Amino acid sequence: MTPSLDPSSLQTDLFIDGRWQQAADGATFAVENPATNEIIARVADGSPEDAALAIEAAGRAQAAWGKSTPRERADILRRAYDLVIANTERLASIMTAEMGKPLAEARGEVAYGAEMLRWFSEEAVRIGGDSATSVDGNTRILITKEPVGPSVLVTPWNFPLAMGARKIAPAVAAGCTMVFKPAELTPLTSLALVAIFKEAGLPDGVLNVVTTSSASGVVRTWTDSGIARKISFTGSTEVGKILLRQAADNVMRSSMELGGNAPFIVLADADIEKAVEGAMKAKMRNMGEACTAANRFFVHRSVVEEFGGKFSKKMSELQVGNGALAGIDVGPLIEQKGLEKVESLVADAISKGARVLTGGRRPEGPGYFYSPTVLVDVPMNAMLMSTEIFGPVAAITPFDSEDEVLRLANDTEWGLVAYVFTESMEKALRFSAGLEVGMVGLNTGLVSNPAAPFGGVKQSGLGREGGKIGIEEFLEYKYTAVAV
Repeated sequence: MTPSLDPSSLQTDLFIDGRWQQAADGATFAVENPATNEIIARVADGSPEDAALAIEAAGRAQAAWGKSTPRERADILRRAYDLVIANTERLASIMTAEMGKPLAEARGEVAYGAEMLRWFSEEAVRIGGDSATSVDGNTRILITKEPVGPSVLVTPWNFPLAMGARKIAPAVAAGCTMVFKPAELTPLTSLALVAIFKEAGLPDGVLNVVTTSSASGVVRTWTDSGIARKISFTGSTEVGKILLRQAADNVMRSSMELGGNAPFIVLADADIEKAVEGAMKAKMRNMGEACTAANRFFVHRSVVEEFGGKFSKKMSELQVGNGALAGIDVGPLIEQKGLEKVESLVADAISKGARVLTGGRRPEGPGYFYSPTVLVDVPMNAMLMSTEIFGPVAAITPFDSEDEVLRLANDTEWGLVAYVFTESMEKALRFSAGLEVGMVGLNTGLVSNPAAPFGGVKQSGLGREGGKIGIEEFLEYKYTAVAV
């Protein structure tokens, strides 16, 4: 159990129409600490019956909430921001207990998620429109924006506060009501965030939350309801495709932030110290359990030995353990299935000729830990090169020409983010233009920012979250023709 975390203070119920309540059938499911394998709490296990109550509440609340003033919505978001910041330590402790990340990193996620609330509090009062005169001069064209309507929000386990904030904030700013399904593995942080929105004054029915161990039944109830007009999902490409098919039945607006297979490219002229620093951020944020995590490290053959040596030294110095303890850099993976996946991917690469520079093993003891690992000479037919790793494993493959590495980087069905390290502006711009991704980190290993549009291309998703265009995902355009 995480020090300073009081289990009795945790919110574990569903939140429907402004009220905390148990599941209709009284069912619950366990939430485990992945560092100790202890049960932290039991959370209400919502059913399709609960889901129906939630979407009906959102539908009833939409008309009044959609007419709320931009300033009212902005003020609620700003109060929520202040409350999140004031509760940083508590939120970070909950997150570390149920997800595993070190407390320092959990605090960073709280700050990032809070900034989403502040950003969209400022965007709420800047929803604009347009006007023009028709080409024949007989009509004034007025363009206004209105909330899409009740929205389905589905978030992953790896960033339980930030992902909730990144979806809830623009929906609130735009005037949309919501039904929200947090991840089964990490619901406690999400429920704590919802409690903050209630305290901030969000009206009853605007935000409704159903935790569940049966995501498909709950979400299908929402997409089939005819009430929901929008779905925003972050998770695997496989599940995203299922949800897109379901959304199509009612022609729902869809935002999908899906899987990634990020290339990390180190060109011959790169500043190696800068590249290693960037690699640590791009690989080890959240123990590598991030869609933006660098997956495939392509390093020019002339610098692969230097980069590999310095990178593996840094990785070997990281302290692995319970994220609630002082001095820990790397917490556990989220569950046994994820640990077994990482072990099998490393074993496969080694069997095909990869060499281990550091790590490559599971420490003894409880918890789902895996040592930070660097492999070199990883062949392109290794499963590591075509699978989202979601763990602390870096796979290095040398390359000889820039055309070759650009082709290899794009040889994937995903296109979320890529990282490029070079001291040449010409090469930086060339790679930025040539990479088939939605985001590029040039000489940086961190691209996530509330002020920037987050999202990918190809099978990495549809739409964008954050930035000036993030709120547009929750707005419809209306054209009014006025005779003049």
